[in-house]
Amino acid sequence: MRNSRRQFLHLAAGAALPAASRVAMAQTELPQTKSGARLITLGTLGGPFPRARQANSSNLLIVNGTLYVIDAGDGVTRRLAKAGVDIREIGTVFLTHHHIDHAGGLGTLMSVAWVQNRTKPINVYGPPRTEELVKAAVQYYGINAEIMMAEGGRSLSLAQVFLGHDVGTGVVFQDANIRVTAVENSHFDWGAAAGKHKSYSYRFEMSDRVIVFTGDTGLSDAVTELARGADLPVTETASFEDRMQLMIKTGQWQAMTPAQQAATQQQATQGHMTTEIIGKMAAHANVKTVVLTHQTYRPDGDYTARADEVRKYFSGDVLVAKDLMEF
Repeated sequence: MRNSRRQFLHLAAGAALPAASRVAMAQTELPQTKSGARLITLGTLGGPFPRARQANSSNLLIVNGTLYVIDAGDGVTRRLAKAGVDIREIGTVFLTHHHIDHAGGLGTLMSVAWVQNRTKPINVYGPPRTEELVKAAVQYYGINAEIMMAEGGRSLSLAQVFLGHDVGTGVVFQDANIRVTAVENSHFDWGAAAGKHKSYSYRFEMSDRVIVFTGDTGLSDAVTELARGADLPVTETASFEDRMQLMIKTGQWQAMTPAQQAATQQQATQGHMTTEIIGKMAAHANVKTVVLTHQTYRPDGDYTARADEVRKYFSGDVLVAKDLMEF
């Protein structure tokens, strides 16, 4: 087990560095460390809109030199490249759900791996319709693949390399490095999506650490139990007020009908975690350190107030993730 004090000092030092230094740290350290579990928050932005400083939700877990991607929002491929990762080495991807800010970069990630002559399967695991999503991505990039195969140099089709797997709950994956348990959370427990779509949270158990990815969820006893005793729950962090103010500024809010405004508020407050929910969940689950990601965009990029709000309910460490930050 890692010395927790040493780990927290490393995290605090990384948080204090400017973004360029943190990126450089990930680039230089990634090839050197082969043992133990490491987490890099590749993209930390919640919501589907592109932003200059943040990519959409994606995470890289490195365990004994093996790479696992958890969610693959837009920008994941560029973030992997910036972190110095050989994309051909990624063989396993987990999706928490199929919203575009969690899965919009999956097709590009798979296609780039194939272009770089990945021949071993890339397996994508997630809720029902993950297999359908992967097949659709294969079809979308199939024209490019057909052209490149005709040009020579590649003998395997995209469909032979990329495989989607619909999984249920419980233990959904296990290899020599990790044991992955999934629970259904409450992200789709309201409105017309209820019962039609599923959203998962994952617990990754390794020899030296336990890391939980909440994905998008509202209040959920199942997620609290999943996180029990975890070293590091990586939680989404939503703010309806920030989201509404951005929509007002762009005119999107005014263009909505009252019914659409009410539905947006319901989705933001029932299908996502407030800082109060995060803090109480972390306290009840007796976790060690909370990492806040999937952040509702703020133009100034300052999310420290949200960490302070979580600390009202949780006495442990609360860290704000940035793109390409290592934990």
